[in-house]
Amino acid sequence: MSDQAVLHVKGRVLAGPEDVRDELWVVGGRVSYDRPAGARDIRTVTGWALPGLVDAHCHVGLGPHGPVDAATAEKQARTDREAGTLLIRDAGSPSDTRWVDDRDDLPKIIRAGRHIARTRRYIRNFAHEIEPADLVAYVAQEARRGDGWVKLVGDWIDRDLGDLAPSWPRDAVEAAIAEAHRLGARVTAHCFAEDSLQDLVEAGIDCVEHATGLTEDLIPLFAARGVAIVPTLVNIATFPRLAAGGDEKFPRWSAHMRRLHERRYDTVRGAYDAGIPVYVGTDAGGSLAHGLVADEVAELVTAGIPPLDALAATSWAARAWLGRPGLEEGAPADLVVYESDPRADVRVLASPRRVVLNGAAVA
Repeated sequence: MSDQAVLHVKGRVLAGPEDVRDELWVVGGRVSYDRPAGARDIRTVTGWALPGLVDAHCHVGLGPHGPVDAATAEKQARTDREAGTLLIRDAGSPSDTRWVDDRDDLPKIIRAGRHIARTRRYIRNFAHEIEPADLVAYVAQEARRGDGWVKLVGDWIDRDLGDLAPSWPRDAVEAAIAEAHRLGARVTAHCFAEDSLQDLVEAGIDCVEHATGLTEDLIPLFAARGVAIVPTLVNIATFPRLAAGGDEKFPRWSAHMRRLHERRYDTVRGAYDAGIPVYVGTDAGGSLAHGLVADEVAELVTAGIPPLDALAATSWAARAWLGRPGLEEGAPADLVVYESDPRADVRVLASPRRVVLNGAAVA
């Protein structure tokens, strides 16, 4: 023990929302609440420590035009890491990022495989584009390739209709979700509009991304089924710009996108008030920058979620939902240290003092 460097975190360690410890030790890359006997090479960090933040909707390996090279994917992951995001649920990527698992200095990734979309009903080069008859087979394929999640594109613009419309018939999603569950995977879906939500939830979906179409009559169904949402409000902020680009060709769609944007905060607060689990996700990748986790937490607070619960949505609660440890005894030492209490002001998240990943200070 005497030859091994030990990190000593002093001040306040937020092991849980109300579980505040005075210190922790990092020994052999893992958390300990007992001072290691005989330790001599001790490095001390002082501040408020949180479990490494979670971005539950992120895309490493995805750029505006589809897959990116490994160097670009690494830069994306580093940007997230420097913002304090140490656990990512990658909600769809066309790139193979398994090489990240061999890097102790990059965030841990839980993959959902590649998006599965209807033919010509999603962003080009992002997804497998298929027809309903092939949905079960592709869900099975991505369930085996992922880390316990599969990502569907639940709705997108139908150019003939000129508005958002569901991508899949009810029987197809029922069979596909049942197959994913049989294989031990959970299923989530991109959904902007209202019309696809009831079928997806009644078919057994586990989570809905964005969920801007969640209405008062659908909220009880989500709550009763325990379906989580990841609102990605920093992405929803782009809706007015997207709508402006479609005014001439798709005016119905543009008006719809503006309505969804206008009620976004009421939608999220209504879901929270009903007991629907809400988690932090930025939708980084594609056209949105990485490293926005603090902005998304602040957006949840703006929507009316209490600061402590918004903080939990990127830390303790999010990690439990994804089946990954926080700052428990013996857990991998993935933590972020701040100058002041993030429970009192979530804006502190934008300025990490120290980022520790697998027991090593990385930023």
